[in-house]
Amino acid sequence: MTEMVFGTVPVRDSEPVLPKWWRTVDKWSLSCILLLFGMGILLGLAASVPLAERNGLANFHYVQRQMLFGGMAMAVMLFVSMLGPQMVRRLAVLGFLLAFLALGLLPVFGTDFGKGAVRWYSLGFASLQPSEFLKPMFVIASAWLMASAMELGGPPGRLYSFVLMVTIVLMLAMQPDFGQASLVLFGWGVMWFVGGAPMMLLLGLAGLVVLGGMFAYNASEHFARRIDGFLAADVDPTTQLGYATNAIREGGFFGVGVGEGQVKWSLPDAHTDFIIAVAAEEYGLIMVLAIIALYCIVVVRSFIRLMRERDPFIRLAGTGLAAMFGVQAMINMGVAVRLLPAKGMTLPFVSYGGSSLIAGGLAVGMLLAFTRSRTQGEVGEILRARGR
Repeated sequence: MTEMVFGTVPVRDSEPVLPKWWRTVDKWSLSCILLLFGMGILLGLAASVPLAERNGLANFHYVQRQMLFGGMAMAVMLFVSMLGPQMVRRLAVLGFLLAFLALGLLPVFGTDFGKGAVRWYSLGFASLQPSEFLKPMFVIASAWLMASAMELGGPPGRLYSFVLMVTIVLMLAMQPDFGQASLVLFGWGVMWFVGGAPMMLLLGLAGLVVLGGMFAYNASEHFARRIDGFLAADVDPTTQLGYATNAIREGGFFGVGVGEGQVKWSLPDAHTDFIIAVAAEEYGLIMVLAIIALYCIVVVRSFIRLMRERDPFIRLAGTGLAAMFGVQAMINMGVAVRLLPAKGMTLPFVSYGGSSLIAGGLAVGMLLAFTRSRTQGEVGEILRARGR
């Protein structure tokens, strides 16, 4: 009754950080992320042992590294989720400048590790992929530019963000890394749509993407080979897609049993790009559906909480991060079941990878920070402000 008469209780600025964070954070999304990471460790125990044996390392070498990088990712996620939106924006804009510079210097100082695409910096004890960190930083920077364009007399933020997007997509395509380029393009397109872009412009952009894909098919043998393999009537059983397809078929509903799967001995990327094939073979459709459900919960709950947000920057940035998170998971699993061409993209928090885990923790930490409950975002607060 008190809130009905006097309105919602304002957040106390003197409230300790941890109690305030725990009261306002989306606990469902946080729990889902922790469960995904736990599933990644469980699957890594099976998928990474054959790779460790082939490389002459201890059986659980890659699992230990995944736990190390994953622990760092969880720490980053929790720390960033405790920050306010303005602090997140400031750190993200600074991080975007550094990641953009690192991406630009890849042709000079980067390496391809024999995979044909210069995407990494070799640090000796580990490798660093700048594009993984650039994605969430770009979303925040673009949301800031788009939100500033909505202000009276604001700068042409949409145009600036468009120029940045085109520049980054071209830089990624030159590596070539069409998977990350498509994610950047998709995240920016979702924010542009939510920000009120005309439908005709979006259709025109989609047409440009199709033309770009046709050009890449004719100009890049690597890209054309993947498209041809995807469109082929039959799958070569000796390819990664062939092994993954067979593993998913063999797994059935309940799987062949823990440790009984065979695909991990044939797939060189079983612990990264095709980790879902290991899950499907050993644990069956039940495990796959559980993983899909966890991703859906995070994305849907984030969208629902963002729908109540009145700050355009928070709404745009959160929407871009949630959409990019969900689409990356969808692309990874879609490749494994041959719904999409091979992209070389990890499954967030489940696949092995230092850069992808830490960058994923950073991105989800930002998303949790933007979806925290804030009384200033409620309708009642705005109505009271108008009545003053």
